[in-house]
Amino acid sequence: MKRKPGIGIVGAGRIGRVHAETIAFRLPEAELRAIADVNRQSAAEVAARCGIPRVAADAGEIFASPDIDAVLICSSTDTHASLVTRAAGAGKHIFCEKPVDHSLARIDHALDAVRKAGVKLQVGFNRRFDANFARVRQAVASGEIGTPHMIHIISRDPAPPPVSYVKVSGGIFLDMTIHDFDMARFLIGSEVEEVYTAAGVMVDPAIGEAGDLDTAIVVLRFQNGVIGTIDNSRQAVYGYDQRVEVFGSAGSIATANNYPNQAVISTARQVRRDLPLHFFMDRYTESFANELRAFVEAIVEDKPTPVNGTDGRAPVVMGLAARKSHDERRPVKLAEIG
Repeated sequence: MKRKPGIGIVGAGRIGRVHAETIAFRLPEAELRAIADVNRQSAAEVAARCGIPRVAADAGEIFASPDIDAVLICSSTDTHASLVTRAAGAGKHIFCEKPVDHSLARIDHALDAVRKAGVKLQVGFNRRFDANFARVRQAVASGEIGTPHMIHIISRDPAPPPVSYVKVSGGIFLDMTIHDFDMARFLIGSEVEEVYTAAGVMVDPAIGEAGDLDTAIVVLRFQNGVIGTIDNSRQAVYGYDQRVEVFGSAGSIATANNYPNQAVISTARQVRRDLPLHFFMDRYTESFANELRAFVEAIVEDKPTPVNGTDGRAPVVMGLAARKSHDERRPVKLAEIG
């Protein structure tokens, strides 16, 4: 494809707005053609802000539009798998926010539709496209720190989501830790074969009453022998905490949090700096742009997407195994899931 691909967006909520603004203001390689949302007013507001020429009645109108080459699925998780299947059937390339679904059967059905249609699919694991984490991957892949022995991922949100969200999100392992499961596979370059979870409710009892957890440590055992830990909390009072360390035979590499500035204030009483960037839309602004640029490039240059259906499925398996480990208080091999 030599011309600019036409893009349609399904879903005008928080992440749909982020992606629309990214394409409209930072990605001249593609053109926004239409947007749809069950809340037509939300879609109209995003269209007005981003210069999108058409507010479609529904996703079906977008899939049927001949001027649209690819769709961004940014709607609620429970709609993802069916929309992927329908978009594939319409011959559209697909960018789908994570997770594709909470059910492996529905994920497999959607991925089968993508394979049969011969269209491209990219799943929205944006952290792979962050410069800090990309540098960690480079150090591991190049052997710069020798053979990796351990990885530690810290991922803590500044505040818990509403309990109404928790009730439908699939729980902490499928709405939050899922990013860290993807990062673990990506950074080490090996599959995880076993997980063990220690978790509890330490932030908000209402989260526990909804059947979820808000604090967790997940231990990972990789096929290549690496040992990993993921450290999650729904509430870090000082802001969005996103750090990684990989320790290897010839050294280590670590990333710190991102800050709004580099200023350090020194007084007679203390040395301090401002708090980290507060949440994911501030912390990962560049990675959102980079992932969409990679998706458009895959379409234009007819090459594989960097985060495919297999990459989308694997963290869901890990999330289901992590919950099973917590419930049964034992290590769980991924082979037991799906």
